[in-house]
Amino acid sequence: MNPSTTQARVIVDELVRNGVRHVVLCPGSRNAPLSFALHQAEQKGLLTVHVRIDERSGGFLALGLAKTGEPAVVTCTSGTAVANLHPAVIEAQLTNVPLIALTADRPVDLYRTGASQTINQHDVLGLPTLHLPEGAAEEVTRSLICRAIAMDGPSHVNVPFRPPLTPSDDLWPSSDRGAWTETDRTFTVETRPSDLPSRTLVLLGDDRPERLLAASRLGWPVIAEPTAPGGLRHGSLLLNAGLPEHLRPDAVLVVGRVTLSRGQQALLGATPIVHAVGDQAQWPDVQFTATRASTWLPEPAALDGEWTQAWQSAVKNVSVAVDDLLDAAPWPTGLHVARDLVQAMPSGALLFVGSSNPIRDVDFAAERRSDVAVHANRGAAGIDGSVSTAIGLALQHDGPAYALMGDLTFLHDSNGLLADRLPDLTIVVLNDDGGGIFSLLEQGAPEYGASFERIFGTPHGTDLTALCAGYRIQHSTVDDQEEFRSAIASPKGLQVVEVQAKRDELRALHTRLKATVSNVFTR
Repeated sequence: MNPSTTQARVIVDELVRNGVRHVVLCPGSRNAPLSFALHQAEQKGLLTVHVRIDERSGGFLALGLAKTGEPAVVTCTSGTAVANLHPAVIEAQLTNVPLIALTADRPVDLYRTGASQTINQHDVLGLPTLHLPEGAAEEVTRSLICRAIAMDGPSHVNVPFRPPLTPSDDLWPSSDRGAWTETDRTFTVETRPSDLPSRTLVLLGDDRPERLLAASRLGWPVIAEPTAPGGLRHGSLLLNAGLPEHLRPDAVLVVGRVTLSRGQQALLGATPIVHAVGDQAQWPDVQFTATRASTWLPEPAALDGEWTQAWQSAVKNVSVAVDDLLDAAPWPTGLHVARDLVQAMPSGALLFVGSSNPIRDVDFAAERRSDVAVHANRGAAGIDGSVSTAIGLALQHDGPAYALMGDLTFLHDSNGLLADRLPDLTIVVLNDDGGGIFSLLEQGAPEYGASFERIFGTPHGTDLTALCAGYRIQHSTVDDQEEFRSAIASPKGLQVVEVQAKRDELRALHTRLKATVSNVFTR
């Protein structure tokens, strides 16, 4: 079956599974796959199709159908047909009606080519657009349809279809499927309380503080990103090194956006039950692995004390092994600096961490301190504006403040030092003369060594002493661990503490680090 027909049938099936019983169809060419799928569904008694030749009228018909509180869909072809839905969408937005605009689109490569009935349909209806990728995998398609239905008020789903647009058979892929609550994998928001198994692992990311705090107290083992409360030290490192079988969970509870670790994503893909918790239609599910979602925290059905104790023992043993490895390795590396900084900060301190290697170094090596507030710009996870963000946090904080960032992050926002009011803030800059994080990614592999420095390493040779002097900012360069601890001991005024490091051994160190963690369980 061609990809357009397959995807259209999955879309319609997921609409039915989520309780959609009325769809207004405005005929067109580009939405033909949806038209055929809707007709099939109607013939099987799964929903009712209302045909209207005018999209403006069709939109308002769907509005009326949705005013009962049950979601209704209006679907149309590409181009100005989409714009004609706007009046009904505006009314739905102002009155919080669950109207779903399901619009067909041309493939993105036809944009700006003069192709017929082709406009930029993203956000054209004044709503954030859920754009279904062309030929997306079934779980991606189902998850995005669920998000559209779960939104509070109207939503817009845009789907590009590529010819052929007509089916070659009359098969319905899931004719025996029951309601979504009866399936093994729901892809959608839970509407009733449910329990999670005793061996559940909790992942905490960026979210509302009160919900994160409540999740950290459920009793299950917790792996928290540095900006979230609590969590087991080296938890993310355990995931990245590969969990031994006796620590593997039967379910994962994800609260907030977890984006920092590839080990997290691998765990989510391998765990049979993934329960995501987030705000309405914004549950965290980067790889579309969530099997269910809710706006509330599930209660544990039970706790497996033996398994929880195994996690605690594992983390304790890993902590000893990691500290031994770092103590034996030449100082400094990013892992050393992150560990030493977090350990040395006074109680009540604030730490802002740059979104490149430093946040990962803190995640891998630093202890978890409940008396230190950790912040990072992890929304879009860019390195821009970090100096200014740290200064803003420090100006609002009643106590000592610190920032940890790499040299490129610091240089990217060096103009942030042009400030009329300077707080008590110590900015620790790990200067490895370039993009150290790329050393740990695929492009840092030895086979790309000939091009790495030129296009990824990007050594700049900037003299940070001279730069800070130009801004009249206090600067010091430290060479060893004791000198570093002394430099950060009295955070008075705005100062930059530079730690110069090398990148050439970084990849090997991280390889040894993961091997050290794995060896803890094979002794």
